[in-house]
Amino acid sequence: MVVAYLCPVMIIEDVIEFLKKVPPFQSLDNAELKSIVEGISIEFYPKGLTILHQGGPASEYLRIIKKGGVKVFIKSSDEEEVVIDYRSEGDSFGFLSLVSGGRSRANVVAVEDTIAYLINKKTIASLLDVNPAFTEFFLKSFLNKYIDKTYKEMHNKSLLYGGGDKLLFTTPVGELATKDVVTASQDITIKEAAEIMSEKRISSLVLVDSEGIPAGIVTDRDLRDKSVSKGRDIKDKVNSIMSVSLIKAEAREYCFEALLKMIRYNIHHLIVVDEGRLKGMITNHDLMMLQGTSPISIAREIESQQTIEGLAPAAMKINTIIGILLKEGARASNITRIITEINDRLARKILEIAERNYGSPPVDYCWIAFGSEGRKEQTFKTDQDNAIIYANPASEKDDAEARKYFAEFTRFVRDALVTCGFPLCPADFMASNARWCQSLDVWKEYFSKWINNPTPEAILRSLIFFDFRPIHGNLKLAEDLRSYLEHHLKNQNIFFARMAGVITKNRPPLGFFKSFIVLKSGEHKDTLNLKLRGIGPIVDIARLFALERGVHVTSTLERIKALKAKHPVISELGAEIEQAFEFITLLRVHHQIEQIEKSVPPDNFINPGKLSNLEKKSLKESFQLILKVQDAIVEIYRAGMVNQ
Repeated sequence: MVVAYLCPVMIIEDVIEFLKKVPPFQSLDNAELKSIVEGISIEFYPKGLTILHQGGPASEYLRIIKKGGVKVFIKSSDEEEVVIDYRSEGDSFGFLSLVSGGRSRANVVAVEDTIAYLINKKTIASLLDVNPAFTEFFLKSFLNKYIDKTYKEMHNKSLLYGGGDKLLFTTPVGELATKDVVTASQDITIKEAAEIMSEKRISSLVLVDSEGIPAGIVTDRDLRDKSVSKGRDIKDKVNSIMSVSLIKAEAREYCFEALLKMIRYNIHHLIVVDEGRLKGMITNHDLMMLQGTSPISIAREIESQQTIEGLAPAAMKINTIIGILLKEGARASNITRIITEINDRLARKILEIAERNYGSPPVDYCWIAFGSEGRKEQTFKTDQDNAIIYANPASEKDDAEARKYFAEFTRFVRDALVTCGFPLCPADFMASNARWCQSLDVWKEYFSKWINNPTPEAILRSLIFFDFRPIHGNLKLAEDLRSYLEHHLKNQNIFFARMAGVITKNRPPLGFFKSFIVLKSGEHKDTLNLKLRGIGPIVDIARLFALERGVHVTSTLERIKALKAKHPVISELGAEIEQAFEFITLLRVHHQIEQIEKSVPPDNFINPGKLSNLEKKSLKESFQLILKVQDAIVEIYRAGMVNQ
């Protein structure tokens, strides 16, 4: 039973005093509060009453809890309940349903006798339009707490998939790990270890020290490759052949983290520990995804190939993973990290084949990637963006020999990447271009010149190449170049001001009255470029601050995370920037996968008129946030900015 009544005149002052303590109403003045309260109604909900129904009518009110509490949850197709949040005094509910219209996306049930104040839709809409502080509060609240609901609406997918199975991206490894792991002392013999594995019919044995802490693991492969094939005495201790560098997963990590480790280290078993103590084991089989297609299986297929012709079919399967990950409820950052691991493996395999074809290089080298691949933000295959750093030759003769070798080597790799679905870079930012296949000293000269003489072209080069990340070869060459870059950037205020001037000119397409600015003519009429004008500015912001503060990671989200304790702007707005980046990136991925499903080449041009109300609102709020940060950058660097 719901008891509803208008707020009596005699308690209006009490309601005003209550709202003064509740964000964001505390930002309003007395006149605004009085105007709101005069139209407020009050409802009583007995314990157990369902106030809003998942799939039911949208809420017509923003409800603010005066007393009591509610539970917000969704149900899967098999009636499994997933709790989103609990709300209590001062909290509100029904905002998303109110602003987006359509059906309610969650159930809201009173967990105790509850009284709520109700503010109608018209009043809330008016406040959002005219009060910046009020709008900013719901921007932050939305980006931090409700973004997953937007993801769901975008693709009309349930957060859960059939049968009530656990989500790869929300299930801690500890819940999936096999509990009855067979262990043995690291002091037993090889023979004893083999006997235990044979008796228990297991393919791996965890070896522990005297305190029961995992010390290593021995597998069937170790017995074959390190014992039988080498003629080792089976009376030797098993710790002489065990793998000591254990790759472990913490029980609290999510399963997709375990998946990344298996792909990265090419392993099939992962020990799970809880504060150092053995909790269980997880295998690649445990992490197989929908339809029998798994990132692990594709990575393994890539690893097994020995020719470019064999690699191409495996590479073509990578795009199929994206749709599967979306069904799993993955965030954009989850998707890009997994795709990056697989693309890195593909590139390394191509480079290994090239080395086998052309012989050992005359000098050490490091293959680096930049652009979205360098930032670990690649989804669908994009243009090649790569280069080579090779060790400084001892003589001109050695340098000539290195140039000759790498000229043929890089052409082979370039063509192999094309065969595997990675188009040529239109601007020729590839290792096959001799300009971008240079010794370490030449790369240092490049970087020094760009920093000390920050012309428009130099800034453009910096925006591209300073996102470099090592993929294969002697990684120390890339580390040396990164150290040189970080050292050389210290106190380079003019360079940073010039970079700030360039990146703040790329403004999100939002008009004065918060309307989208779309292209007026041409092939992409009525659309906006989501990558260039939405994702690009966030990438640029994170790069600028990271280079300034000596943050060496290249991923946009990793940069933001590292900057939260180093830069005041990111300290204040970092969480919202992260969520805006996740949202815009995932909106782009959904757009592209829908194009692929229609056999249309994927692009970055999205028609905002085709978005839902909720998507439009969240995209506008994300753009407003970017504009706010860009304005802060202008204030910080104004004195050093010059016309480009």
